[in-house]
Amino acid sequence: MKAPARQILHCTARSRAGRLVAVVLSLAIWTNTTAANEAANIPAPSPNKLERITEFFNNEVATGKLPGAVVLIQQHGKPVYLKCFGVQDVATKIPMTADTIFALHSMTKPITSVAAMMLIDAGKLSPADPVSKFIPAFADAKVGVSSVAPDGQYALKLVPADRPVTIMDLLRHTSGITYDYIGGKLIMKAYSESGLFDGRYSNKVFADRIARLPLARQPGTLWRYGHSTDVLGRIIEIVSGQTLYQFEKQYIFDPLGMTSTKFVLESADERARMAEPLPSDTILKLAETQRRAHPEWESGGGGLVSSLTDYARFAQMILGGGQLDGKRYLSPAAFKSMTSDHIGPGSGVARDYYYFPGDGFGYGYGFAVRTDPGNAKPPPPGSIGELKWDSGSGTYFGVDPKLDMIYILLEQTQNERGRITPAFRKLVYDAFAADK
Repeated sequence: MKAPARQILHCTARSRAGRLVAVVLSLAIWTNTTAANEAANIPAPSPNKLERITEFFNNEVATGKLPGAVVLIQQHGKPVYLKCFGVQDVATKIPMTADTIFALHSMTKPITSVAAMMLIDAGKLSPADPVSKFIPAFADAKVGVSSVAPDGQYALKLVPADRPVTIMDLLRHTSGITYDYIGGKLIMKAYSESGLFDGRYSNKVFADRIARLPLARQPGTLWRYGHSTDVLGRIIEIVSGQTLYQFEKQYIFDPLGMTSTKFVLESADERARMAEPLPSDTILKLAETQRRAHPEWESGGGGLVSSLTDYARFAQMILGGGQLDGKRYLSPAAFKSMTSDHIGPGSGVARDYYYFPGDGFGYGYGFAVRTDPGNAKPPPPGSIGELKWDSGSGTYFGVDPKLDMIYILLEQTQNERGRITPAFRKLVYDAFAADK
């Protein structure tokens, strides 16, 4: 089913005091923004090049590849590009707005990581703490190693961990905890046969279950994506004495005004604002069905939903070095630690084949961190020091201190995200590039 080709709108967000509002860019705004940028010696985006973003997403919707999307580029704290495309659900044909709610999936991870850093700031948690200090089952963690059995078949041999899994390992994905679709076949088999997702499970039950599974590698030796941030979410609950949502609501969502960011939608109005993938996007449809079927599981690695309006507040706080509107969420030291590369040269950490940060990026605590131009010729667009992350549902954001800019793309597609997100990123940075 194809979305209407002309269903491309400027975002018309519901008005909320003190929050991001929809704008129609005028010549006066462009003049003022350009003058401010020149004064700060930071390039402003080209209006003509920004139109290429519009053309790109117009085409995605018109050709039926996406039901819709919302896009924001914000520089110096003000939107320089804000548009909504298509519909949030091809069944209802309700237009996209800046308040449409999207399943964030792995774009939940930066928020959970900030929550953990707040506890580290408060002295209640340390990156060096062993996970077993909070979840005793991890004290007996074993590493799964492929070996040859007497009958000549490969088998999973369990060997002791060289050292305990730490909070730092959870933050930087070096714990050895994986996903059931990443890693060697024997590890994936152990995960799939474990009953990890059987029945009802809270963060407590989930963490206890995964602690019994073999680690895919020795702690601290390999960056491998997995359920590390889910375990971190459980530790936040233990240390704070609150559910993960209660803690994040009190210390992040409410102070930032993120009223649509939560694990479970609570009202008919919220559910009516939920974006849906195309019916043909079967992998994401299944993932969403599973996520919604377990409202009791507040997955710190992938369970949140949010809106463009909300996530822009979070991203702007990160751009502000951990503060926004005069309120500090992270100390300068915690923020610097969080946004530094912890898996680069000298760290002893290798990179998995599925190294999602990408060419030119290291990894901090919850964010990919641009450290160098990379190996590609020409190098990927962007700035040294840029932070970013994305998700399996196609959501994507970046924070660029050099340009004093954030960019956010919210969509719901697993089928097309691998093509769309790098194209979008290039369009964003092309808009800031000097004409040759």
